[in-house]
Amino acid sequence: MDRKEFDILIADAVNDAELKSSEIPPIDLYVDQIINLHTEKLKEGSERFRERQLTKTMINNYAKDRVITPVKGKKYTKEQIVQILTIYSLKGTLSIGEIKRVLDGAYSIDGFDGEALAALYDNYYDVKDLNREYAAEVVSEMLQRKSLNIERDEDFLIALGSIVSMSAFMKNIAQAMIDAKFPEPEDESDEKEKDKDKEKEKEKDKKDKKEKKEKDKDKKEKKKKKSEEPTEVDA
Repeated sequence: MDRKEFDILIADAVNDAELKSSEIPPIDLYVDQIINLHTEKLKEGSERFRERQLTKTMINNYAKDRVITPVKGKKYTKEQIVQILTIYSLKGTLSIGEIKRVLDGAYSIDGFDGEALAALYDNYYDVKDLNREYAAEVVSEMLQRKSLNIERDEDFLIALGSIVSMSAFMKNIAQAMIDAKFPEPEDESDEKEKDKDKEKEKEKDKKDKKEKKEKDKDKKEKKKKKSEEPTEVDA
């Protein structure tokens, strides 16, 4: 792979397409309408992103996990759609729990509402546009500083490792920022522990029932065999 091909690869890798808040109709939409809207937008980006479609299961899980505000009926408001798009955009790096903490933290700000979220989302969109260019510049600078020739297999692998490590560092920084600003609620941690205990109890009950069932089965088989054995009178 020569440098020109590598530059084309980078441009394609960062060329995703996401809906702006202005592209969302000012009316409530059904799940299928949201998915169709998002799918059409994906066609404007690289082909690699078209398989990463928003799905009905994803949206249902966001609602079930209370990452978005409660849904009334079968339609979603524009505010909820922006919430869904925000989650979709961040979930490639952050966990759903971390995203929930960020959104909950945002909504805890005085005066923060749907319009504030839309403005925040659009600003994030603009920054992401700049980061597409910045990502290519960072990679180019890294190759230059390390004197790496992407056409050499060894240098290609070093460049790959450097990019992976940078990605991991950036993710760690983002998670550290979340922990510092939006720490995980204690009651949420307690709930997780309770859930784990419940799962253990369920597994134990399941195991005990299985063992009891097997013992009862053995007893019945032994009893059946004993009843089929010839008695002295029969003999």
